Amino acid sequence: MTLDPQVEAHLKRLAGTGFADLHKLPPDQVRAGMRRMSNALGKPESVAQVEDRAIQTVTGDCRIRVYRPAPSQVRPIIVFFHGGGFVLGDLDTHDGLARALANATGSVVVSVNYPLAPENKYPAARNAAYAATKWIADHAAEIGGDASRLAVAGDSAGGNLAAVVALMARDAGAPKIAFQLLIYPDLDFRRSNTSIREFAGKWGNISRETQDWFMNHYLNKDEEKLDPLVSPLLAPSLAGLPRTFIITAEYDALRDEGEDYGRRLQGAGVDVVVRRYDGMIHEFLRWPFDGSRQALRDAADTLATALGS
Repeated sequence: MTLDPQVEAHLKRLAGTGFADLHKLPPDQVRAGMRRMSNALGKPESVAQVEDRAIQTVTGDCRIRVYRPAPSQVRPIIVFFHGGGFVLGDLDTHDGLARALANATGSVVVSVNYPLAPENKYPAARNAAYAATKWIADHAAEIGGDASRLAVAGDSAGGNLAAVVALMARDAGAPKIAFQLLIYPDLDFRRSNTSIREFAGKWGNISRETQDWFMNHYLNKDEEKLDPLVSPLLAPSLAGLPRTFIITAEYDALRDEGEDYGRRLQGAGVDVVVRRYDGMIHEFLRWPFDGSRQALRDAADTLATALGS
């Protein structure tokens, strides 16, 4: 297929913004640019109740934002981790996506403000994400959620953290995670598959230099790229993981690793659906495309089947 016309118009608007040259800038400047771009999305969806909280976990204090589309009801919980290459993003940059996910699924969505690199290198984000998920499971009743219907979700780097938290929870035996929603997830730091080679620097995808910029900020040394809790695609076994829905995009450099992960999950006996959205690009769910709304509906339907929401 060709690019979706809405995506093509979006990329034309982004042309000349310096997006391809992020690796030449300091993190704070890129973070400010991402916040400005997020503000350009306009007014987000209304959710019945939204609350910011500070929680104390075994890894330290953490800010979360709780979205309750049906405050009078006990609903499933989705723990959401934002994207941004482990260097960018916060509760505000992904507020629109978290709201849309809450409304589409009817679940309590808890967005986690995990620590960013390079100030907090690996495994800080991983450990904070897992600790926050445990806190949310232990305090589900406080936020109107049902801990027996707990899901993890995330986009891009957040999809990595969701997958990693699911692996950690499986191995630790807690918390019990019933579902994972991986949105164009970042799962293989080797950066060697076909979609990475073909799409880097094109169609809104970051360049190879910028990929290295993100990875070098996150990791302490190259050897960590082969750690299964950095690259979940390299985990020795994916057996025993929860039911999974993976969203990929036709023109996304991360497309192949998401789809490869789906095949490995299927081979390990996990109930998994992998859906590629034709004409779409990386980060498409954050933008008001028709394909984005369809992907949210599909994710909501799959989650409802898995969790009874």
